[in-house]
Amino acid sequence: MSTDKSQEYLAGLVEELCKLPNEVSWVEFKENIANPDEIGEYLSALSNAAALSGKANAYLVWGIRDGTHDVVGTAFKPSRTKKGNEDLENWLLRLLNPRLHFRFYSFDFKDKPLVLLEIPRATGKPTQFSGTEFIRVASYRKKLKDNPQLERSLWRIFETIPFEELKAMERADTEKVLMLLDYPSYFDLLSQPLPADRDKILARLCEDQLIVTNPAGGWDITNLGGILFAKNLDAFKGLSRKAVRVIVYEGKGRLKTVREQDGRKGYASGFEGLIDFVNALLPRNEVVGKALRKDVPMYPEPAIRELVVNALIHQDFSVTGSGPMIEIFTDRMEITNPGLPLVKTERFLDTPPRSRNETLASLMRRAGICEERGSGVDKVVFQTEYYQLPAPIFETAENCTRAVLFSHKELNDMDRADRVRACYLHSCLRFVERDPMTNSSLRVRFGIEERNSAIASRIIRDAMEEKLIRPYDPDQGKKYAKYVPFWA
Repeated sequence: MSTDKSQEYLAGLVEELCKLPNEVSWVEFKENIANPDEIGEYLSALSNAAALSGKANAYLVWGIRDGTHDVVGTAFKPSRTKKGNEDLENWLLRLLNPRLHFRFYSFDFKDKPLVLLEIPRATGKPTQFSGTEFIRVASYRKKLKDNPQLERSLWRIFETIPFEELKAMERADTEKVLMLLDYPSYFDLLSQPLPADRDKILARLCEDQLIVTNPAGGWDITNLGGILFAKNLDAFKGLSRKAVRVIVYEGKGRLKTVREQDGRKGYASGFEGLIDFVNALLPRNEVVGKALRKDVPMYPEPAIRELVVNALIHQDFSVTGSGPMIEIFTDRMEITNPGLPLVKTERFLDTPPRSRNETLASLMRRAGICEERGSGVDKVVFQTEYYQLPAPIFETAENCTRAVLFSHKELNDMDRADRVRACYLHSCLRFVERDPMTNSSLRVRFGIEERNSAIASRIIRDAMEEKLIRPYDPDQGKKYAKYVPFWA
């Protein structure tokens, strides 16, 4: 049972809800309804209704008489309610798709026991319960498929309202806004002086849509403001699951966790701290190659920065219950974000990324956290080549996108797949630099001596057999042959 909201806040919220007319679709009052299936259907219907109404949350309140809005109290106790042998909350969460971070609150109001269920709005797609989507029509709960006009309207909302514009918190006063957002970091990252006047601070935050005015008074903190500049993401229930998780494992598998920690700051204000934290966890290694140095991190920091920021700005925020994750193993580092990419993984290097979250990405670029679009993966591949590391892997799995960096391997320790992948990405990098790959350039990439050019030739032949590269000019002799990616 959640207790993160004060009695005063909950009482004020109920007061406001009771003033609303009965036909409001995103609020429902009940007395003692305790049927789990009915509650689940209300979760779906109210979540979808909130999206249609432009509300951050919907509410189901027990202990208020529907129609008159009289406070009568309730005997319903969600913490003691079960479906079979399963706790109500766990059962509801399991049958919702996407999963919602809903919360029950039990408290006294005017000396009567009440229960309030706070339900986040649907984002990305309609909320389902037990495989069915519901909606509120007037004061009735209906199946969404039986109301095609509302269904079309709902999908239009998902397509037109970006995640950044949705509300992370509604009706916050000035004190709360300045308490929850790391506004000094905002001005520092944008290289602007911090105004001495609070009204000017709020005006600047409003200009960048980190906050917007609420018609009923106060401020709404947008998802953009919360996800980038929250002092603590836990303060925003819809964003807390989007915190970056860092996990260190013992060995090459996930059997034993050495350390696990969730980031709490917003992505922009906490980015440098996150990178420093990750680098401190990485083993240090002797790197032998064109840059002969000792005691350096196992992975080049520029590559880590690019992959982490890509995971942040290209994630699919409609995938609920998960956020970006950085996993560190003895032989590799995996950086995963929710959602499938909008660009094919084999074209990451040459195709400018298409972001679902363009406003977020734009502000991150202005803050100097990421470069202009299209240069990130190029840098990752360049860094791995410069330090003669195995080529990175970009892959998709289970509605997520993953980038993998590998620790140093001698060429003799690389298998065929490692060599072919490196050859392909090298050809991509050379192609975007308008200088096609050759046997000579591939030897430099792998640190192969000229007298062993046959090794490079064999790698090129393997990559051609996999249909990942092709000759730049099929009529040119092998001695001076150039190669380009298959898509060029």
